Amino acid sequence: MHVVVVDDEERMVELIASYLADHDVRTTPAHDGPRGLAAARQPDVDAVVLDLMLPGLSGTDVCKQLRREGNDVPVLMLTARGAVPERVAGLEAGADDYLVKPFALEELLARLRAIRRRLDPDADNRLVFGDIRLDPLQQRVWVNDDEVTLSRREFAMLASLMENRGHVVSRQRIYDDVWDDETDIRSNSIDVHMSRLRTRLEASERVTITTLRGVGYRLEQTRP
Repeated sequence: MHVVVVDDEERMVELIASYLADHDVRTTPAHDGPRGLAAARQPDVDAVVLDLMLPGLSGTDVCKQLRREGNDVPVLMLTARGAVPERVAGLEAGADDYLVKPFALEELLARLRAIRRRLDPDADNRLVFGDIRLDPLQQRVWVNDDEVTLSRREFAMLASLMENRGHVVSRQRIYDDVWDDETDIRSNSIDVHMSRLRTRLEASERVTITTLRGVGYRLEQTRP
């Protein structure tokens, strides 16, 4: 896997590159918009990690230019601002996903892999963790080889947890993935749906959802 990492914070680029290298991912660094655009045009690039605020050319403009050129390389947008308009602007420019700084490097890698699975027509899009299987294309879930029925939001919540299996998924991330910035969500909606999802997964003999109070949730294997 070859990933272009574009950020004007050199230390940030170094940290990302070092972590990805430990997971057999090759990186090309860039510290401004024009260099990032040039690097993203390379034919062997599998994904681009692109900061929103860049000198010379903004991340949004870099992404727009790539899409105007017909370049569909997956783009994961980084931003230090968590406000909805900035996230929407990145997605409307053609980004495939986003992360708000600060973020866990484990989640960055998981989201890069998830983007590739979604966009690769030849890839097996099923998510498997322990004795749970999830097919995002058919919207079906199996627990311990038995199919279970989930509501739309329960399915989206489980998909978010499985895409980041083994890592913490923040409540904000679940809200973004499942409720898509709806403004009428009740304060306890995440807790209610998580409780229902746990009930649906009770037949699992190998997987559990762990709550990290004040932080989020993590899908874990209780045994191999």
